[in-house]
Amino acid sequence: AYLQNAARPRQLPIVTELMDVRMLEVFLEYDVDVIQIGARNMQNFDLLKEVGKVNKPVILKRGLSATLSEWLMAAEYIAAGGNHNIIFCERGIRTFETAYRNVLDITAIPALKRETHLPVIVDPSHAGGKAWMVPSLALAAVAAGADGLLVEMHPNPCEAWCDADQALTPQELTTLMSSLRGVAAAVGRTL
Repeated sequence: AYLQNAARPRQLPIVTELMDVRMLEVFLEYDVDVIQIGARNMQNFDLLKEVGKVNKPVILKRGLSATLSEWLMAAEYIAAGGNHNIIFCERGIRTFETAYRNVLDITAIPALKRETHLPVIVDPSHAGGKAWMVPSLALAAVAAGADGLLVEMHPNPCEAWCDADQALTPQELTTLMSSLRGVAAAVGRTL
């Protein structure tokens, strides 16, 4: 209800993460526009089968250590139910590196685009885990052919209840959008 009250007067779509199959009916009741399946649920096959039965776009985030083949096969569980409106979201994978949260696998973008016609978006916020990394990762993703970005923004990141370290301020997001337009134009794309 909170999301509806905030989004509908501004004609914004609602994208929210489904973590438990028992909540699917609530998502449908409140007419969520896009269902997100988080990285930790990428291989929750019962959940994937159920969202495969609904007529809603599904963002499928890559699991923390999932190969591209495993990620594609997870999407097959959704598609097998009849829902082919799947969006892949690269959000970084876990490696031995500890200087940042995850390694953003830029290579996954062209590799997935070669294997499937489905859109590929990138979450640079969760990949680096720090706001100062988000612009560089976002620019690289657009240059590599990403179809979209999930970027966290908060009016005052220090007061954010979660993911405060990776949230951009409104001004930082505005600056990033300007830079993204330049990179997109340089590689023959538009935003």
